[in-house]
Amino acid sequence: MERTLVLIKPDGIQRGLVGEIVARLERKGLRMCAARFLQAGRALAETHYAPHRERPFFPGLIAFLTSGPILAMVWEGPGAIAQVRGLMGATDPAQATPGSIRGDLALTIGNNLIHGSDGPESAAREIGLFFQPDDLVEYRRAADGWAHGEG
Repeated sequence: MERTLVLIKPDGIQRGLVGEIVARLERKGLRMCAARFLQAGRALAETHYAPHRERPFFPGLIAFLTSGPILAMVWEGPGAIAQVRGLMGATDPAQATPGSIRGDLALTIGNNLIHGSDGPESAAREIGLFFQPDDLVEYRRAADGWAHGEG
């Protein structure tokens, strides 16, 4: 099983799209392992977006992520990173495929509703920024479906 971090950004919270976004992830067959509603501070936002520190859009990313509450979540499933990125759609909503979250719901490249990790290394790093290991629910296969595991 692969895990990925998903953030519903301030515009998704403000526009009341949490349920719609979570429902799309659930319908895909992914499982939520953790969730945390928070107001990201500047230090967390800068650490999260550190790979983009030298890019001209970095200050705008920080300002936007800290502009309101976010919902941080960990999702798991086979190929979860690619699955989430496919559901999200292109970063620029104008180029996102219809049927994707951004293609259907996002307004601008700066207000694009959702973040998802772009690879296994970034997923591990990003999950560690928002969650402690004990925060993550472990699933085990049960005869009648998925059940919460021990620990």
